[in-house]
Amino acid sequence: MEWLNAAFFTALLSIILIDLVLAGDNAIVIGLAARNLPKEHQKKAIIWGTVGAIVIRAVATLVVVWLLKLPALLLIGGVILVWIAYKLLVDKKDHEIQAKNKLWPAIQTIIVADAVMGFDNVMAVAGVSHGSFLLVVLGLLISVPIVVAGSTLFIKWMDKFPWIMYAGAAVLAFTAGKMLTEDPLVHGWFEANPVVKWALIVMVIAGVLVGGLWKKLFGFNVSVNNNGHLTIPRELVEEADIHPDDSFKASQDEQGRLILVKSNG
Repeated sequence: MEWLNAAFFTALLSIILIDLVLAGDNAIVIGLAARNLPKEHQKKAIIWGTVGAIVIRAVATLVVVWLLKLPALLLIGGVILVWIAYKLLVDKKDHEIQAKNKLWPAIQTIIVADAVMGFDNVMAVAGVSHGSFLLVVLGLLISVPIVVAGSTLFIKWMDKFPWIMYAGAAVLAFTAGKMLTEDPLVHGWFEANPVVKWALIVMVIAGVLVGGLWKKLFGFNVSVNNNGHLTIPRELVEEADIHPDDSFKASQDEQGRLILVKSNG
């Protein structure tokens, strides 16, 4: 990929968007891990934890970039990325991170947590970068300071403007489709059949976006049997932290909707 051409800047913008959408929660983890430190150590923990996380993520991305050159691994990576794009739209992130009150343990927590949470980011950036280390580094240098400085604000924007999340998922799905069609095992066939290639990419994007929207609209439906018993989906049970021995009091809001409040919580 040549420097400073349209393809380069398109890939760079895609990497920045992916970093912002996928790494916002990682920045919250950074803040949570450092929140119990004295004020004078919080900035050091965030800076050095972020530096360590960037180094590990850059190295991991380069390793994945190299692996994706092997036959069949682009196909596997594409399938994984389709799942990551879908989960981006339907998952609720858990930010239960243990805060540390000493500098070095806090830095370690930040680095380890980011490495564990950063697999989706590494896979996506590796797919977009087409083997360019420059793209990987530039994307990280531009997006990580934005994420660390304004993660809370950016996540609020994603809540307020859902299209940002869907745009990120579309970029991930597009990258996944390209990976699926550019693996050495199938690249020649798809190059000879460009209509099929782009039809598959469009289907992947549409499938992710429609699947995510469907899950949002209908995935949390509560069913009622003939005896009037409610069946609550597992995802909703986990999100609301409901247990079999919980008791509830029922009330209504201004719009007439039923509100269940734990009476034993």
